[in-house]
Amino acid sequence: MNAPPPDHEAAARTARAGFFYGLAAYGLWGIMPIYFKWLKAVPSIDIVAHRVVWSLAALVIFVTLARVWNQVRRAIANRKTLAILFLTSLLIGVNWLLYVYAINSGNILAGSLGYYLNPLANILLGRFILKERLTGLQWAAVVIAAGGIAVLAAGALGTLWISLTLCFSFATYGLLRKIVAVDSLAGLTVETVVLFPLALGWLMLGGAEGRPFLGTGGGSETGLLMAAGIVSTVPLLCFTAAARRLAYSTVGMLQFIAPTLQFALAVAVYGEPFTKAHGIAFACIWTALFLYVTSMVSSLRARREPASCEQAEA
Repeated sequence: MNAPPPDHEAAARTARAGFFYGLAAYGLWGIMPIYFKWLKAVPSIDIVAHRVVWSLAALVIFVTLARVWNQVRRAIANRKTLAILFLTSLLIGVNWLLYVYAINSGNILAGSLGYYLNPLANILLGRFILKERLTGLQWAAVVIAAGGIAVLAAGALGTLWISLTLCFSFATYGLLRKIVAVDSLAGLTVETVVLFPLALGWLMLGGAEGRPFLGTGGGSETGLLMAAGIVSTVPLLCFTAAARRLAYSTVGMLQFIAPTLQFALAVAVYGEPFTKAHGIAFACIWTALFLYVTSMVSSLRARREPASCEQAEA
């Protein structure tokens, strides 16, 4: 009979799973502007309302297939958990609305800057709230990335409120979702249930005022709005799964993937200018990411070597 794997092996598997969940989440978020640009004719608040309504439909299917209705009921029955999820639902609602507005008002770069600021907020929250330790190399990565972002911020003061609100809302959301005792799928379902009455009420009000429930752009627009549930829930589920498996500072560094893809789309596809400040910021941010990943890999190797020695001695 095989002995159970040591704790460090289980931790390594958890970290690897979290890393791939994080890659999936931020990769999908990075290309999401394409989806919202297709819906540019629809008001931002309508798009967010559809995201909530169709997300709940998708989540009902996911929860049923995963058989986690008991977790949903337990989360609702626990007052502390429900209070935190009520707050996170408001945070993610604000974040969604402002993000869609940024894209469809021609401010993709401002939105991207918000998500470039967010990793630094995650790292600092992880250090000072969750008491996660940073090595000297990791602190150097934070300083270098902050310098690059400062260059960007200096040239974007007019839209800095968009960037800062996106950063604050999502960093706080991620922190609360990390510490609340509920699974990612069950938690997201409760959050969506909280937002559902507001979203459905808004769409019904629009219908009463003569606005079509599913847009005015024909079958393609209707299909895109109905797909909002999958588009919204899949990356968010991947994110919350990553946040529960990784150090919050590591989640912060992975998040550089999404705004980098958004920058690429803004410049290469939608014709927004790539300035010298953008070039400096890119160089700083990717240098910081390289340093942080190098530090993380070295740390994982250091953990494995003592374990290998112990197994050899045994």
